[in-house]
Amino acid sequence: MPTTISSREFAHDTSDAKRAALFGPVFITEQGRPAHVLLSIEEYRRLAGGNASIIDLPDMQGA
Repeated sequence: MPTTISSREFAHDTSDAKRAALFGPVFITEQGRPAHVLLSIEEYRRLAGGNASIIDLPDMQGA
């Protein structure tokens, strides 16, 4: 089940957002519009086809 929180709420309580991400995507909004999505690593890997690894992360910084 997706959760939606504002960027202010995310900054105030990151731990709560990380817990919510264990149960589904967390949409982080800025000025009422979706701006980011927080996923568990398991969900990210599933969406990436299981091919994603921690080694890929530095390459993603510029994306």
